[in-house]
Amino acid sequence: MDLDLSPREKELAAKGRAFCDQVLIPLELIADEHGELPMDRRPAVRQAVRDWGLAGINHSKENGGLGLTMLEQTVIEEQLGRVTNGLWSCVWRPPVSLKFGTSAQKQNYLQPSCHGERRGCFAITEPNAGSDPRQVEMTAVLKDGRWHLSGEKWFVTSYNASDFIIVHAHVDGDPDKPTLFLVDKPATGMTHLRSPKFMHNFAFDHAELRFENVQIDADKMLGEVGQGFELTKDWFVEARLQIASHALGAAVRAAEIANDYASQRIQFGKQIRDFQAIEFMLADMAVEIFAAKTMVYRVAWEVDRKLDRKLVHAHASALKLHCSEMAGRVIDKALQILGGRGYMRENPVERLYRDIRVDRIWEGTSEIQRLVIAGQIRKRGFSTYSAWV
Repeated sequence: MDLDLSPREKELAAKGRAFCDQVLIPLELIADEHGELPMDRRPAVRQAVRDWGLAGINHSKENGGLGLTMLEQTVIEEQLGRVTNGLWSCVWRPPVSLKFGTSAQKQNYLQPSCHGERRGCFAITEPNAGSDPRQVEMTAVLKDGRWHLSGEKWFVTSYNASDFIIVHAHVDGDPDKPTLFLVDKPATGMTHLRSPKFMHNFAFDHAELRFENVQIDADKMLGEVGQGFELTKDWFVEARLQIASHALGAAVRAAEIANDYASQRIQFGKQIRDFQAIEFMLADMAVEIFAAKTMVYRVAWEVDRKLDRKLVHAHASALKLHCSEMAGRVIDKALQILGGRGYMRENPVERLYRDIRVDRIWEGTSEIQRLVIAGQIRKRGFSTYSAWV
C-alpha cells in the first residue's frame, strides 16, 4: 500500500501553503479589525487566486474548473485551513450542485463561477429549519410559466460576495418536493434583512434574506422537482471533507505555534516544554492531528476511487465530526500553552479558537453527524467504520 503523496500532490500542497502564507495571512488582522475582508481588498485577492492557478479547484475542466482529484483538492484545502477569519473562502469553490445544471445553466452560472467572474451562495437554513430541512417553509409555486418564491433564509454565507443564490424551497409547500432554484441579484421582492455579527469574523457575511413573491423564469430551476436533497448529497460530502481539511490545517498551525513557543518560553530557568504538563499536551496534540490527517486523506482517496456513495457519505460524517472536535481540543491546548499571549487577538491561536467553534455546527452539527453514524451502523453494520473499505 503506497501512502505517499505523488509529486503532483506535493506540488499542489506547496502551492496552497505558499498562497496562504503570502496572500491570505497578511490579510488576517485587517479582516479581524473590519469584521470581514474590506470591499476594496477583494478584487486584488480574486485576481491573485487566478494568478496562482487556484480558480475553480472543485470542478472539471469541462465545466471551467481545474479538473483536480479530491485528493489534490484536499492537499490544497488543508493548507488554506491554516488561515484565520475564514479567508480560505477567498479561494472560490462553485457549488457542486451546479454540475447537474442544464447546458445553459452551466454556461451562465458554473463556468463563470469557476473563472471568478460570478459567485453563488447557498440558502437552505431558515428560522424554523436547520438540522431538519423538512421544516423548510420557503415555497415555490409555478404560475403562468414562472416560479414564485416566498419565505425567509438565514445564515446565507458569502451573500455580499455573491451575485446569485441557490435557494432550497418546497414546491407547493410540499416537503416531499424539495427543489433548488437559481436567483440572480438583485431580485424584486428579495430583501436583505441584515448580516448579523458572529463569534468569529469571516471574510464575507452570513446574511438573512426575505423572499416575498420573488418571480423567476421556469428555466431557473436547478435539476427536477423533488431533487433538492439528491443534488446536495455530493455537496455535503465535499463540504464536510473541506471543513475537516480546514480544521486539520487550523490545528496544525496552532500546534506549530505552541510547539515553537514551548521551546522559546523560559520559566524557572528552563524551557516550559521541559515540564511534563506541557510536554504531554504537545504529545496529545500530535496524536490527535496524526489520527485526523489519516482520516482526511483516506476519505479523499475513497471519493476518488468512487466507492459506494452511501459508504463515502457515512465516512464523511465521521470525518467531519472527528476533525471539527479534534481541532477544538488541539487549539484549546495550544492557547493554554501560550497563556496570556494566546488570549490576545493579535495572536493567530486566539483567532483560530474563535474560528473553529462553528465547525461543530455548520454543514451538519456534531449531533447530526452522530445520528448519521449511528444510523449507518444500524443499517450496514459496525464494519462500516471498522473495515478498511
